[in-house]
Parts: sequence; structure tokens; C-alpha cells
Amino acid sequence: MSRVFCDMFPGRFFTSLCVLLHVSIALSQLPGAQDPLTPDTWPPGPGQLLVPQQPNPELTSILNQIDPARIEAIITKLVSFGTRSTLSNQTDPVRGIGAARDWIASQMQEFASASNGRMTVDVPNYLQTATGSLTSDTIISNVVATLKGSQEPDRIYVVSGHYDSRNTNNSDGINDAPGADDDGSGTAISMELARIMATHDSKTTIMFACVAGEEQGLFGSNFMAEQLKAAGADVQGMLDNDIVGASKGSTGPAGDTNSIVDPFSIRMFVQGVPTDVETLSQIQSRVSIGAENDSPARQLGRFAAEVGTNSVTNMTVQTVWRPDRFLRGGDHESFLKQGFPAVRFTEPNEDFAHQHQDVRVVDGVQFGDLVEFCDFEFNARVGKVNGAVLWSLAQAPGTPQNVAMDTSVLTNNSTLTWDAVLNAASYEIVWRASDVAQWTHVIPVGNVTKTTVLLSKDNAQFGVRAVGSDGFKSPAGFPFAG
Repeated sequence: MSRVFCDMFPGRFFTSLCVLLHVSIALSQLPGAQDPLTPDTWPPGPGQLLVPQQPNPELTSILNQIDPARIEAIITKLVSFGTRSTLSNQTDPVRGIGAARDWIASQMQEFASASNGRMTVDVPNYLQTATGSLTSDTIISNVVATLKGSQEPDRIYVVSGHYDSRNTNNSDGINDAPGADDDGSGTAISMELARIMATHDSKTTIMFACVAGEEQGLFGSNFMAEQLKAAGADVQGMLDNDIVGASKGSTGPAGDTNSIVDPFSIRMFVQGVPTDVETLSQIQSRVSIGAENDSPARQLGRFAAEVGTNSVTNMTVQTVWRPDRFLRGGDHESFLKQGFPAVRFTEPNEDFAHQHQDVRVVDGVQFGDLVEFCDFEFNARVGKVNGAVLWSLAQAPGTPQNVAMDTSVLTNNSTLTWDAVLNAASYEIVWRASDVAQWTHVIPVGNVTKTTVLLSKDNAQFGVRAVGSDGFKSPAGFPFAG
């Protein structure tokens, strides 16, 4: 058939194509050859195929309580303040960022009242000096509800959205800046999860944050992350929700009327090499063992993709291996800079006419970040993804630390060691081929801190995860040469 095809279409291009076709057919007939379109099964190794963790009954109940109508009510209320620019009025009771701050805090206090004392609410603030588009010295206030852990209160997980907004002019604190999607949608997730989880007993501490000053320079999240770092806090994961409220986007620049709809996917942006916190020597060590794709943030991302994609969330977490979109940034970066693992969730297709825009109509196209462009069912499903990830993290043992691979001798086995993890009932080795994104295999090894795997460390990437007595599993700790 290929000979007939080549005879039918003479010419340089088709001659080259036919040569490639003949070569591929010849290669496919070699002993042991594998079709490049079939799943890669190399290297062969021990263990079972990894089955993603599924929500247990308590988590399923939590996720099923996330209410699209409450998401809508929160976003609508936030938009009603007219503008939430960081430079807007902080004392007016009905308009501006101060009114929004006070309303969020009052709602969080109401949630905390149902927690039997487990949840507290704070409004930490500081004076930010004028810089860039922040044209005057301004008080930056965050609203943080903290659900204290009952077993390991010093281990912390954070979920955050920013409640400030902007229009076309980032220094405009007067005119309307609705901020429905950016980032009323993320603020709504923090608030809705705080409401629901306040009535549950978490093993570890969860912080539900609504931060300010994101649009002018990540000020609120920087303040929060710096304060946590200064206090020596053990923050093992941060989830940033920013622009997570619309399932419909455009295919081009602002004003493009061609739309694309994807209501069952959420993008997750994940940093690779943590250049802000690792020394040159550490980065060189990471590169030398091919661990560029195995940073703490990437391990958190793998965990989030595993537990956030299921029939209860009815969503697929689409992982993007970069810190954020081109020309953009977010509050997760503040936590990454302090050495805390963090990821960012953002809707799959953005509409730039509905971000950072004055409310106006141009050539029949409505500009502005208005409530009418939000999909509250979608926003609630993103909330379920966050809830699944956050609760699974908070109820599992911590990520194993000081994981090491024995490289003292040449061997085709792989010996790993790690520190014992508080409240871990057992451990598992996970592994994958080095060119595969997600962990594919798991090996239960019991309650030990050293094991040897019959698979060469040269051919695969390994991780160690801790398993709790109730089956919750931690993100993987990645081994460096030891």
C-alpha cells in the first residue's frame, strides 16, 4: 500500500514522507519494537499500578455541601461594593475595599461561631508604602479564618483568594471595578470551604485566607507568607484560587467574540525548580539527578491532580508545568518565595474582556468583570477540587522529610531512607518513568524508614509517601543523593 501511495504522489515532500514511512514500518518489525502511540511500559518494575485516592464518606459529605447558590451570593455581594481596589475607601460602610473587608470578616466570624472554638478569625494588616501603581501609602488588610488542628496544630495548609479588584487603570480607586471573576470567585471558595469545614474536626491546621493588594503587587499574600516564615510555621501546602469562576472563555485577545467552553476542567499551574529558595549548589544537585520536575510544588501538584480528579468533584485537574501564565502572576508566588509548596488554580480558558477592564461596551462587546459572565456551578466544582485536596492533605500524615537515595555503590537496586513521620501507620514507595508526569506505580513497604526496591535508580523517579491509619496518604517526598 505504501508503494502505491508513493507512486501516486511524486515530488520531494512526498518522497521524504515515503522514506519515513518505510523506515517506521521496518523499525516496527524489529524484535521487541513498540508502537510509539501505545502507552510506555518501560522500565518494568515492582509494585502495583497506582489507583488514585478517592474521597471517604466524610470528605464526600463536605464536598456535597459546597453550594453554587452560596457561591453566587458571595460574589454578588462582593460586586455590590462597587470597587474593591486597594486604593479605594476603607471607612465607607457600603462602598470600597473597607466595606468588603468588614463583610468578609463578619461572615467568617459567623462560620467560626459554629466550630466549637476550633476556628478563629483575624484581620492582620500593615502599612504598605507607595510603589508602582499603588500611588499612596495604604493599609493592606487580610481576612484569615484559622481552623486549628486537633492532632498536629503546627502543620498548616492554606487556601486563598484575593478580594481586591481593579479596572483598566490599576491606580483608580474611585470608579467601579466589579471583580466578579478576578477574584470574587477565589474569595468565594475560601469562604465557602471555611463555612463547611468549621463544623469538622481537622487533624492539622487549615487557614482560609482572603488577601488584599494582589493587583498592585501581591502585597497581602507576601505579608501573610513572610509572617508565617518568620514564625517558623510548617506550611506544607498552599492553594491559590484566582480567576476560577467562568467556564466560557474567548479564543483570542480582549474583545474577541469567538468562544470556547470547558465546564469540567481546571488548570493548575505548578513551579519546577524552586530558584527563589534553593542555593546554586542545591540547584546543581537537583539538575544532576534529573529532579527538575520533582520540586516540592510539583509533588503537591501531583497530589492535587490525583485527589482532585474524581466523580465527586466531577472535574479534571489539568496540570501545567510552569509557575503561571505568560505575563501574569499570583499569590502562590509569595508562598513559593518563602519555600512553601504552592499551586495556582485558574479557569481553562480566560476572556480578557472580563479582566482588568472598565465596564463599557465597545462595538457591541460588553467589557468588564461582571457577575453575568460567571458560571456558579463551575465555580462550585472548582471549590470541590480545592476541598478534596485541602481535606486530604490535612487528614493525612505530613510529607516525608530527608528522603535520600543511597548512591554509595554501583548497583541496579535502589535503597531509600527517610525520617519517621508523626502519625504515619505505614509508608509507600511510588515510582514512575522519568519522562512520565504522574506517579504510576506504588509499593507498600510497611512501617519502616528504609527499604530497597528492585529497580535501578538510573531508570526511574522515586518518592516516599506516608499513610495514616485511616488510609489518607501524603504527597511524596523526593529522594536526593545521599
